[in-house]
Amino acid sequence: MKKTVRDIDVKGKKVLVRCDFNVPLDAERNITDDTRIVGALPTILYVLEHGAAVILTSHLGRPKGEARPEFSLAPIAADLTEKLGRNVWFKSVPSVVDDEVKAKATALQPGEVMLLENTRYVAGETKNDRAFAENLASLADIFVNDAFGSAHRAHSSTAGVAEYLPTVMGFLMEKEVKYLGDALTDPKRPFVAVIGGAKVADKILVIENLLEKADTLIIGGGMAYTFLKAKGYEIGTSLLDVDSVGLAGGLMKKASEKGVELLLPVDVVVGDEFKDDTPHADYGADAIPADRMGLDIGPNTRELFAERIRGAGTVLWNGPMGVFEMNAFAVGTRVVAEAMVSATEESDAITIIGGGDSAAAVEKFGLADRMSHVSTGGGASLEFIEGKELPGVAVCENK
Repeated sequence: MKKTVRDIDVKGKKVLVRCDFNVPLDAERNITDDTRIVGALPTILYVLEHGAAVILTSHLGRPKGEARPEFSLAPIAADLTEKLGRNVWFKSVPSVVDDEVKAKATALQPGEVMLLENTRYVAGETKNDRAFAENLASLADIFVNDAFGSAHRAHSSTAGVAEYLPTVMGFLMEKEVKYLGDALTDPKRPFVAVIGGAKVADKILVIENLLEKADTLIIGGGMAYTFLKAKGYEIGTSLLDVDSVGLAGGLMKKASEKGVELLLPVDVVVGDEFKDDTPHADYGADAIPADRMGLDIGPNTRELFAERIRGAGTVLWNGPMGVFEMNAFAVGTRVVAEAMVSATEESDAITIIGGGDSAAAVEKFGLADRMSHVSTGGGASLEFIEGKELPGVAVCENK
Protein backbone atom coordinates (compact mmCIF):
# COMPACT_ATOMS: atom_id res chain seq x y z
CA MET A 1 0.00 0.00 0.00
CA LYS A 2 1.22 3.47 -0.87
CA LYS A 3 0.88 6.52 1.35
CA THR A 4 -1.57 9.21 0.33
CA VAL A 5 -1.77 12.86 1.28
CA ARG A 6 -3.96 11.75 4.22
CA ASP A 7 -0.94 9.99 5.73
CA ILE A 8 1.30 13.04 5.98
CA ASP A 9 1.07 16.30 7.96
CA VAL A 10 0.91 19.22 5.53
CA LYS A 11 0.07 22.00 7.98
CA GLY A 12 2.35 24.99 7.52
CA LYS A 13 4.18 23.24 4.67
CA LYS A 14 4.65 24.08 1.04
CA VAL A 15 3.28 21.22 -1.04
CA LEU A 16 4.25 20.61 -4.67
CA VAL A 17 1.33 18.85 -6.39
CA ARG A 18 1.96 17.26 -9.78
CA CYS A 19 -1.38 17.35 -11.61
CA ASP A 20 -2.43 16.29 -15.08
CA PHE A 21 -3.66 19.50 -16.66
CA ASN A 22 -3.03 18.19 -20.17
CA VAL A 23 -6.46 19.33 -21.35
CA PRO A 24 -7.76 20.06 -24.87
CA LEU A 25 -7.87 23.70 -26.00
CA ASP A 26 -9.63 25.21 -29.00
CA ALA A 27 -8.12 27.69 -31.47
CA GLU A 28 -8.81 30.57 -29.08
CA ARG A 29 -7.15 28.60 -26.25
CA ASN A 30 -10.39 27.96 -24.40
CA ILE A 31 -10.53 24.72 -22.42
CA THR A 32 -12.96 22.36 -24.18
CA ASP A 33 -12.90 19.54 -21.61
CA ASP A 34 -12.04 20.27 -17.97
CA THR A 35 -12.38 16.68 -16.70
CA ARG A 36 -8.74 16.44 -15.65
CA ILE A 37 -8.83 19.80 -13.86
CA VAL A 38 -11.98 18.81 -11.97
CA GLY A 39 -10.30 15.50 -11.10
CA ALA A 40 -7.42 17.32 -9.41
CA LEU A 41 -9.60 19.56 -7.20
CA PRO A 42 -10.15 17.17 -4.26
CA THR A 43 -6.42 16.87 -3.62
CA ILE A 44 -5.76 20.60 -4.07
CA LEU A 45 -8.64 21.55 -1.75
CA TYR A 46 -7.62 18.99 0.88
CA VAL A 47 -4.09 20.36 1.04
CA LEU A 48 -5.34 23.96 1.24
CA GLU A 49 -7.92 23.14 3.91
CA HIS A 50 -5.25 21.44 6.01
CA GLY A 51 -3.13 24.56 6.27
CA ALA A 52 -0.63 24.23 3.44
CA ALA A 53 0.51 26.46 0.60
CA VAL A 54 0.13 24.77 -2.78
CA ILE A 55 2.47 24.83 -5.77
CA LEU A 56 0.91 23.17 -8.79
CA THR A 57 2.81 21.74 -11.73
CA SER A 58 1.85 19.96 -14.96
CA HIS A 59 2.69 19.50 -18.60
CA LEU A 60 0.47 20.41 -21.55
CA GLY A 61 0.91 18.98 -25.03
CA ARG A 62 4.33 18.46 -26.57
CA PRO A 63 6.29 21.71 -26.79
CA LYS A 64 9.46 19.57 -27.03
CA GLY A 65 11.65 21.59 -24.73
CA GLU A 66 10.69 24.99 -26.11
CA ALA A 67 8.70 27.86 -24.57
CA ARG A 68 5.84 27.90 -27.08
CA PRO A 69 2.91 30.19 -26.11
CA GLU A 70 0.28 27.82 -27.52
CA PHE A 71 1.30 25.32 -24.83
CA SER A 72 1.28 27.76 -21.90
CA LEU A 73 -0.68 26.85 -18.78
CA ALA A 74 -2.10 30.40 -18.56
CA PRO A 75 -5.65 29.21 -19.44
CA ILE A 76 -5.45 26.60 -16.69
CA ALA A 77 -4.40 29.26 -14.15
CA ALA A 78 -7.47 31.33 -15.05
CA ASP A 79 -9.76 28.31 -14.86
CA LEU A 80 -8.36 27.24 -11.47
CA THR A 81 -8.77 30.76 -10.09
CA GLU A 82 -12.47 30.50 -10.92
CA LYS A 83 -12.91 26.92 -9.69
CA LEU A 84 -11.01 27.40 -6.42
CA GLY A 85 -12.51 30.78 -5.68
CA ARG A 86 -9.08 32.23 -4.92
CA ASN A 87 -6.29 33.76 -6.95
CA VAL A 88 -3.83 31.35 -8.54
CA TRP A 89 -0.51 33.12 -9.06
CA PHE A 90 1.07 32.31 -12.42
CA LYS A 91 4.00 33.60 -14.41
CA SER A 92 5.06 32.20 -17.77
CA VAL A 93 8.74 31.42 -17.38
CA PRO A 94 10.64 29.49 -20.11
CA SER A 95 12.78 27.79 -17.46
CA VAL A 96 9.62 27.06 -15.34
CA VAL A 97 11.61 27.98 -12.22
CA ASP A 98 13.53 31.26 -12.00
CA ASP A 99 14.47 33.65 -9.18
CA GLU A 100 11.05 35.33 -9.19
CA VAL A 101 9.25 31.98 -9.03
CA LYS A 102 11.53 30.87 -6.19
CA ALA A 103 10.89 34.13 -4.31
CA LYS A 104 7.13 33.72 -4.77
CA ALA A 105 7.26 30.12 -3.53
CA THR A 106 9.24 31.22 -0.47
CA ALA A 107 6.71 33.94 0.32
CA LEU A 108 3.65 31.74 -0.32
CA GLN A 109 1.39 31.56 2.73
CA PRO A 110 -0.93 28.75 3.88
CA GLY A 111 -4.08 28.77 1.74
CA GLU A 112 -2.34 30.40 -1.22
CA VAL A 113 -1.82 28.77 -4.62
CA MET A 114 0.65 29.18 -7.44
CA LEU A 115 0.91 27.34 -10.76
CA LEU A 116 4.18 26.75 -12.55
CA GLU A 117 4.55 26.93 -16.32
CA ASN A 118 4.46 23.84 -18.57
CA THR A 119 7.16 21.44 -17.35
CA ARG A 120 7.85 20.35 -20.92
CA TYR A 121 9.15 23.81 -21.75
CA VAL A 122 12.34 22.39 -20.23
CA ALA A 123 14.10 19.86 -22.46
CA GLY A 124 15.36 17.89 -19.48
CA GLU A 125 11.85 17.17 -18.16
CA THR A 126 11.23 14.12 -20.33
CA LYS A 127 14.76 12.85 -19.67
CA ASN A 128 14.23 12.93 -15.90
CA ASP A 129 16.97 15.54 -15.63
CA ARG A 130 18.20 15.67 -12.03
CA ALA A 131 18.95 19.38 -12.10
CA PHE A 132 15.41 20.25 -13.19
CA ALA A 133 13.94 17.85 -10.64
CA GLU A 134 16.03 19.43 -7.90
CA ASN A 135 14.94 22.90 -9.04
CA LEU A 136 11.29 21.90 -8.72
CA ALA A 137 11.88 20.23 -5.35
CA SER A 138 13.62 23.34 -3.99
CA LEU A 139 10.23 25.12 -3.96
CA ALA A 140 8.50 22.77 -1.52
CA ASP A 141 8.62 20.55 1.56
CA ILE A 142 6.40 17.71 0.31
CA PHE A 143 5.64 16.22 -3.11
CA VAL A 144 2.16 14.91 -3.92
CA ASN A 145 1.88 13.03 -7.22
CA ASP A 146 -1.70 13.18 -8.49
CA ALA A 147 -0.96 12.84 -12.21
CA PHE A 148 -1.97 9.28 -13.05
CA GLY A 149 -2.12 10.18 -16.74
CA SER A 150 1.65 10.73 -16.64
CA ALA A 151 2.50 8.03 -14.08
CA HIS A 152 3.96 5.74 -16.76
CA ARG A 153 6.60 8.36 -17.57
CA ALA A 154 9.77 8.66 -15.50
CA HIS A 155 10.07 12.42 -15.92
CA SER A 156 11.61 15.05 -13.65
CA SER A 157 8.21 16.24 -12.41
CA THR A 158 6.68 12.77 -11.96
CA ALA A 159 9.54 10.68 -10.59
CA GLY A 160 12.74 12.72 -10.28
CA VAL A 161 11.33 15.12 -7.66
CA ALA A 162 10.73 12.16 -5.34
CA GLU A 163 14.50 11.82 -4.81
CA TYR A 164 14.48 15.13 -2.93
CA LEU A 165 11.11 15.28 -1.13
CA PRO A 166 8.80 13.02 0.89
CA THR A 167 6.40 11.70 -1.77
CA VAL A 168 2.79 10.53 -1.48
CA MET A 169 -0.21 9.97 -3.76
CA GLY A 170 -3.01 12.43 -4.32
CA PHE A 171 -6.63 11.28 -4.24
CA LEU A 172 -7.00 10.91 -8.00
CA MET A 173 -3.91 8.72 -8.19
CA GLU A 174 -5.18 6.71 -5.23
CA LYS A 175 -8.56 6.17 -6.89
CA GLU A 176 -6.98 5.09 -10.19
CA VAL A 177 -4.65 2.60 -8.51
CA LYS A 178 -7.43 1.24 -6.30
CA TYR A 179 -9.98 0.62 -9.05
CA LEU A 180 -7.55 -0.74 -11.64
CA GLY A 181 -5.54 -2.63 -9.02
CA ASP A 182 -8.58 -4.27 -7.42
CA ALA A 183 -9.91 -5.30 -10.84
CA LEU A 184 -6.66 -7.08 -11.62
CA THR A 185 -5.88 -8.59 -8.23
CA ASP A 186 -9.21 -9.23 -6.51
CA PRO A 187 -12.12 -8.66 -8.90
CA LYS A 188 -15.75 -9.21 -8.00
CA ARG A 189 -16.70 -12.08 -10.30
CA PRO A 190 -17.60 -12.80 -12.98
CA PHE A 191 -14.82 -10.55 -14.30
CA VAL A 192 -15.55 -9.43 -17.88
CA ALA A 193 -12.87 -7.56 -19.82
CA VAL A 194 -13.88 -5.71 -22.99
CA ILE A 195 -11.06 -4.83 -25.37
CA GLY A 196 -11.50 -2.85 -28.57
CA GLY A 197 -9.53 -0.40 -30.65
CA ALA A 198 -7.55 -0.80 -33.81
CA LYS A 199 -4.44 -2.96 -33.62
CA VAL A 200 -3.88 -6.26 -31.83
CA ALA A 201 -0.17 -5.46 -31.51
CA ASP A 202 -0.96 -2.35 -29.42
CA LYS A 203 -2.81 -4.41 -26.81
CA ILE A 204 -1.14 -7.80 -26.93
CA LEU A 205 0.31 -7.45 -23.42
CA VAL A 206 -3.05 -6.23 -22.10
CA ILE A 207 -4.83 -9.25 -23.57
CA GLU A 208 -2.20 -11.69 -22.33
CA ASN A 209 -2.42 -10.31 -18.79
CA LEU A 210 -6.22 -10.34 -18.81
CA LEU A 211 -6.26 -13.98 -19.95
CA GLU A 212 -4.68 -14.75 -16.58
CA LYS A 213 -7.41 -12.93 -14.66
CA ALA A 214 -10.70 -12.57 -16.54
CA ASP A 215 -13.60 -15.02 -16.79
CA THR A 216 -14.76 -13.59 -20.13
CA LEU A 217 -12.74 -11.60 -22.66
CA ILE A 218 -14.73 -9.68 -25.26
CA ILE A 219 -12.90 -8.52 -28.40
CA GLY A 220 -14.48 -5.81 -30.55
CA GLY A 221 -13.48 -2.81 -32.62
CA GLY A 222 -10.99 -2.85 -35.44
CA MET A 223 -8.83 -5.52 -33.84
CA ALA A 224 -11.69 -8.05 -34.00
CA TYR A 225 -11.16 -8.43 -37.75
CA THR A 226 -7.63 -9.71 -37.19
CA PHE A 227 -9.09 -12.40 -34.92
CA LEU A 228 -11.78 -13.21 -37.49
CA LYS A 229 -9.06 -13.47 -40.14
CA ALA A 230 -7.20 -15.89 -37.85
CA LYS A 231 -10.36 -18.04 -37.85
CA GLY A 232 -10.17 -18.18 -41.63
CA TYR A 233 -13.03 -15.75 -42.31
CA GLU A 234 -13.23 -13.33 -45.21
CA ILE A 235 -12.99 -9.81 -43.73
CA GLY A 236 -13.13 -7.79 -46.96
CA THR A 237 -11.39 -4.41 -46.69
CA SER A 238 -11.82 -4.25 -42.92
CA LEU A 239 -8.94 -3.10 -40.74
CA LEU A 240 -6.33 -5.86 -40.54
CA ASP A 241 -3.19 -6.05 -38.44
CA VAL A 242 -1.44 -8.37 -40.90
CA ASP A 243 1.56 -9.10 -38.69
CA SER A 244 -0.67 -10.16 -35.79
CA VAL A 245 -2.91 -12.78 -37.43
CA GLY A 246 -0.82 -15.62 -36.02
CA LEU A 247 -0.71 -13.86 -32.67
CA ALA A 248 -4.51 -13.62 -32.60
CA GLY A 249 -4.80 -17.31 -33.33
CA GLY A 250 -2.41 -18.06 -30.48
CA LEU A 251 -4.43 -15.92 -28.07
CA MET A 252 -7.64 -17.74 -28.96
CA LYS A 253 -5.90 -21.05 -28.33
CA LYS A 254 -4.52 -19.80 -25.01
CA ALA A 255 -7.97 -18.62 -23.91
CA SER A 256 -9.41 -22.05 -24.67
CA GLU A 257 -6.64 -23.79 -22.72
CA LYS A 258 -7.23 -21.53 -19.71
CA GLY A 259 -11.00 -21.88 -19.76
CA VAL A 260 -11.50 -18.18 -20.47
CA GLU A 261 -14.53 -17.41 -22.62
CA LEU A 262 -13.30 -15.32 -25.57
CA LEU A 263 -16.13 -13.66 -27.46
CA LEU A 264 -15.77 -12.23 -30.97
CA PRO A 265 -18.41 -10.48 -33.09
CA VAL A 266 -20.95 -12.86 -34.64
CA ASP A 267 -22.23 -10.15 -36.97
CA VAL A 268 -20.96 -6.76 -38.09
CA VAL A 269 -22.15 -3.53 -39.68
CA VAL A 270 -20.49 -3.38 -43.08
CA GLY A 271 -20.01 -0.27 -45.21
CA ASP A 272 -18.70 0.54 -48.68
CA GLU A 273 -16.04 2.94 -47.38
CA PHE A 274 -14.76 4.74 -44.30
CA LYS A 275 -17.36 7.53 -44.26
CA ASP A 276 -20.26 8.40 -41.96
CA ASP A 277 -22.76 8.45 -44.82
CA THR A 278 -21.55 5.31 -46.59
CA PRO A 279 -24.27 2.77 -47.43
CA HIS A 280 -24.20 0.02 -44.80
CA ALA A 281 -25.90 -3.23 -43.83
CA ASP A 282 -25.57 -6.08 -41.32
CA TYR A 283 -23.68 -9.25 -42.24
CA GLY A 284 -22.64 -12.38 -40.40
CA ALA A 285 -19.04 -12.20 -39.22
CA ASP A 286 -18.27 -15.12 -41.54
CA ALA A 287 -19.95 -13.49 -44.55
CA ILE A 288 -18.35 -10.06 -44.99
CA PRO A 289 -18.28 -9.16 -48.71
CA ALA A 290 -14.76 -9.04 -50.15
CA ASP A 291 -15.14 -5.43 -51.32
CA ARG A 292 -16.63 -3.94 -48.12
CA MET A 293 -15.44 -3.13 -44.59
CA GLY A 294 -16.69 -3.76 -41.08
CA LEU A 295 -17.29 -0.51 -39.15
CA ASP A 296 -19.26 -1.60 -36.07
CA ILE A 297 -20.50 -4.70 -34.28
CA GLY A 298 -23.89 -5.96 -35.46
CA PRO A 299 -27.19 -6.29 -33.55
CA ASN A 300 -26.71 -9.93 -32.47
CA THR A 301 -23.22 -9.15 -31.23
CA ARG A 302 -24.47 -6.13 -29.30
CA GLU A 303 -26.95 -8.29 -27.44
CA LEU A 304 -24.39 -11.04 -26.83
CA PHE A 305 -21.81 -8.61 -25.44
CA ALA A 306 -24.41 -6.67 -23.42
CA GLU A 307 -25.74 -9.86 -21.84
CA ARG A 308 -22.29 -10.83 -20.57
CA ILE A 309 -21.64 -7.32 -19.30
CA ARG A 310 -24.97 -7.06 -17.49
CA GLY A 311 -24.22 -10.34 -15.70
CA ALA A 312 -20.72 -9.31 -14.57
CA GLY A 313 -19.42 -8.47 -11.12
CA THR A 314 -16.54 -6.44 -12.56
CA VAL A 315 -16.22 -4.97 -16.05
CA LEU A 316 -13.03 -3.40 -17.38
CA TRP A 317 -13.37 -1.74 -20.79
CA ASN A 318 -10.65 -0.32 -23.01
CA GLY A 319 -11.30 0.48 -26.66
CA PRO A 320 -14.45 1.22 -28.71
CA MET A 321 -16.50 -1.39 -30.59
CA GLY A 322 -16.58 0.52 -33.85
CA VAL A 323 -15.95 3.91 -35.43
CA PHE A 324 -17.87 5.68 -32.64
CA GLU A 325 -16.81 9.12 -33.90
CA MET A 326 -19.20 8.52 -36.82
CA ASN A 327 -22.79 8.48 -35.58
CA ALA A 328 -23.81 5.73 -37.98
CA PHE A 329 -21.25 3.39 -36.45
CA ALA A 330 -21.43 4.41 -32.78
CA VAL A 331 -24.31 2.09 -31.88
CA GLY A 332 -22.18 -0.86 -30.74
CA THR A 333 -20.02 1.29 -28.51
CA ARG A 334 -23.10 2.97 -27.03
CA VAL A 335 -24.77 -0.40 -26.32
CA VAL A 336 -21.67 -1.60 -24.45
CA ALA A 337 -21.62 1.65 -22.46
CA GLU A 338 -25.32 1.34 -21.62
CA ALA A 339 -24.86 -2.29 -20.57
CA MET A 340 -22.11 -1.17 -18.19
CA VAL A 341 -24.45 1.44 -16.70
CA SER A 342 -27.07 -1.30 -16.20
CA ALA A 343 -24.49 -3.52 -14.51
CA THR A 344 -23.50 -0.66 -12.20
CA GLU A 345 -26.98 0.52 -11.29
CA GLU A 346 -28.94 -2.74 -11.30
CA SER A 347 -26.38 -5.34 -10.21
CA ASP A 348 -23.94 -3.23 -8.18
CA ALA A 349 -21.12 -4.26 -10.49
CA ILE A 350 -17.78 -2.46 -10.54
CA THR A 351 -17.46 -0.81 -13.96
CA ILE A 352 -14.16 0.70 -15.05
CA ILE A 353 -13.37 2.61 -18.24
CA GLY A 354 -9.67 2.30 -18.99
CA GLY A 355 -9.11 5.77 -20.44
CA GLY A 356 -8.43 6.83 -24.01
CA ASP A 357 -11.14 6.44 -26.66
CA SER A 358 -13.47 4.53 -24.30
CA ALA A 359 -13.44 7.48 -21.92
CA ALA A 360 -14.11 9.85 -24.83
CA ALA A 361 -17.01 7.65 -25.94
CA VAL A 362 -18.79 7.55 -22.56
CA GLU A 363 -18.31 11.31 -22.26
CA LYS A 364 -19.85 11.73 -25.72
CA PHE A 365 -22.84 9.60 -24.69
CA GLY A 366 -23.26 11.44 -21.38
CA LEU A 367 -22.74 8.24 -19.38
CA ALA A 368 -19.37 8.85 -17.71
CA ASP A 369 -20.77 9.79 -14.31
CA ARG A 370 -22.80 6.57 -14.19
CA MET A 371 -19.72 4.31 -14.23
CA SER A 372 -17.82 3.28 -11.11
CA HIS A 373 -14.64 4.81 -12.46
CA VAL A 374 -13.43 6.45 -15.66
CA SER A 375 -9.65 6.51 -15.84
CA THR A 376 -7.95 9.80 -16.71
CA GLY A 377 -4.87 8.02 -18.01
CA GLY A 378 -4.95 6.40 -21.45
CA GLY A 379 -1.37 5.17 -21.80
CA ALA A 380 -0.90 4.85 -18.04
CA SER A 381 -4.02 2.74 -17.59
CA LEU A 382 -2.97 0.47 -20.47
CA GLU A 383 0.45 -0.12 -18.95
CA PHE A 384 -1.13 -0.70 -15.53
CA ILE A 385 -3.49 -3.30 -17.05
CA GLU A 386 -0.48 -4.90 -18.72
CA GLY A 387 0.89 -5.48 -15.23
CA LYS A 388 3.75 -2.99 -15.47
CA GLU A 389 4.96 -0.95 -12.50
CA LEU A 390 4.42 2.75 -13.20
CA PRO A 391 7.34 5.02 -12.23
CA GLY A 392 5.03 7.75 -10.89
CA VAL A 393 3.38 5.23 -8.57
CA ALA A 394 6.56 3.40 -7.59
CA VAL A 395 8.19 6.57 -6.18
CA CYS A 396 5.39 7.14 -3.65
CA GLU A 397 6.29 6.03 -0.14
CA ASN A 398 4.92 2.76 1.21
CA LYS A 399 2.70 2.71 4.29
